[in-house]
Amino acid sequence: MPGTTPNLAEKLKKGPDPILLTLFANRFMSVAEAMGRSLQQTAISTNIKERLDFSCALFAPDGDLVANAPFIPIHLGSMSFAVKYQMKVHGKTLKEGDVLMTNSPHAGGSHLPDITIITPVFDTDSKEIIFFTASRGHHADIGGILPGSMPPTSVNIFEEGANIESFKIVDGGVFNSEGLYEYMVEKPAQYPGSSGCRNIRDVESDLKAQIAANHKGIQLIHAIVDDYGLETVQEYMYHIRANAEMSVRSLLKDVAKRAGTNILSAVDYLDDGSPIQLSVEINEDEGSAVLDFEGTGFEVRGNLNAPISVVHSAVIYCMRAMLDLDIPLNAGCLVPLTIHIPKKSLLSPSRTAAVCGGNVLTSQRIVDVVLKAFHACAASQGCTNNLTFGAGDGVHTHITNTRIGDVEILERRYPVMIHRFGLREGSGGVGKWHGGEGVVREIEFLEPMQVSILSERRTRQPYGLEGGGPGGLGRNTWIKQCREEDGDLDPENRVLLQREINIGGKATIWMGKGDKLRIETPGGGAWGSPEGTKKGEAEHQAAWEPRGSIAERAAAQAGF
Repeated sequence: MPGTTPNLAEKLKKGPDPILLTLFANRFMSVAEAMGRSLQQTAISTNIKERLDFSCALFAPDGDLVANAPFIPIHLGSMSFAVKYQMKVHGKTLKEGDVLMTNSPHAGGSHLPDITIITPVFDTDSKEIIFFTASRGHHADIGGILPGSMPPTSVNIFEEGANIESFKIVDGGVFNSEGLYEYMVEKPAQYPGSSGCRNIRDVESDLKAQIAANHKGIQLIHAIVDDYGLETVQEYMYHIRANAEMSVRSLLKDVAKRAGTNILSAVDYLDDGSPIQLSVEINEDEGSAVLDFEGTGFEVRGNLNAPISVVHSAVIYCMRAMLDLDIPLNAGCLVPLTIHIPKKSLLSPSRTAAVCGGNVLTSQRIVDVVLKAFHACAASQGCTNNLTFGAGDGVHTHITNTRIGDVEILERRYPVMIHRFGLREGSGGVGKWHGGEGVVREIEFLEPMQVSILSERRTRQPYGLEGGGPGGLGRNTWIKQCREEDGDLDPENRVLLQREINIGGKATIWMGKGDKLRIETPGGGAWGSPEGTKKGEAEHQAAWEPRGSIAERAAAQAGF
């Protein structure tokens, strides 16, 4: 292991104590959990405080992910790229009291609204870096051509807002507010048609909350070191990663055995027809695999390009999701994997390519393709149904894992009224096990407003497996009030009428007062053929109960 002492290397050869291994895995996860609680409680934005669109994690001195709480997988897998990039930029010049800020996809970011705050953790005796704490949060606006910084029509990264490769937001304990204003407000506004950050006070407040969350993590790490000693802590940090590595190796061997072949493949398509193609070759002796995305479409002119870090996030999530073991998601999950991504493809875009949709839409399709190749499950809705007018929307699955904006919060904070919010019956695929239903949400705008929707699965259905039917397509409908000033009010019939207009998967429109937007999200694909299924057999047998990361987090917080 790099950076290990001879004594530590000898201990690593002996293997871990299973009780201490579980203890340290939970202690490290509890650090990230406490960081998340601090961030949620001190942030002020809807995205972070209510929607929980943030992640906190702990990283090794070499930048590898050590542990996290159940936050946003798309963040966690790519944050390691961000930490390692900052290590290259700053080398050994970092000192106590320094805090770094970045959001650039070139520097390990996912998309620009996701801002990462990184803080080195120094040993109290040697003054060497022993860990990094990091937090990533989705900020409501960081500039660009449209409010919300998620423009459906962006064609380069400059239209999406502030692009920061590395900024020391805190230097030796001093917060650099002037530098922050320059990066967030002045620089983005220099691009034609773009604005700087439209609510810099809120963003600055949330960034300070992230800095405080990182500091909370530092305090807890020092407490663990005080309890067990630095050498023991680092020993079990490596053991936890090795445990994850062996778990994935066992998974790969089992997959090849069950499939009867070591060659797997899958392909799926974005709504614009761009293919995402994957072939997997498993080495059954070593329990390793090569994942090759050769055949994936070229970089696109729009914003569905996904940075390399996002591809790795999707893959590490899939590996962890397929493991039936209670282990932290960490860098060990990727050790047995070699990932090949073709240059100039939409999964390895150029530095100036637009990427805001790649993080929330293409990432979901990558997950669907990986799980399809491994024959793990039918397709999810493959979309996050991103609505921006100053708030977030959509039901999220797989690697986003955020909450939908609460009706009460939206109506209290914004000039909107929610007329309908419920399951979209009949949208799930039909099979032995039906696909999950999508949702319907109908929003009325109480004053004129610019509204943007960024969504997928509007032309290509989520696939089923083993004979299961596909999920239903999503649909976005503008329910427009007819107005004399718009020229669509019949002069002979003065009765107020409504028009229903399908606006497609990606659009920006000006809503008039009283206009509505109806979002119907896609359903999930089904598993298993419905033929020969007895009546009632295809229905869910177990009563519904809260489950998944959000429910587990709530349960954990209740007993925290």
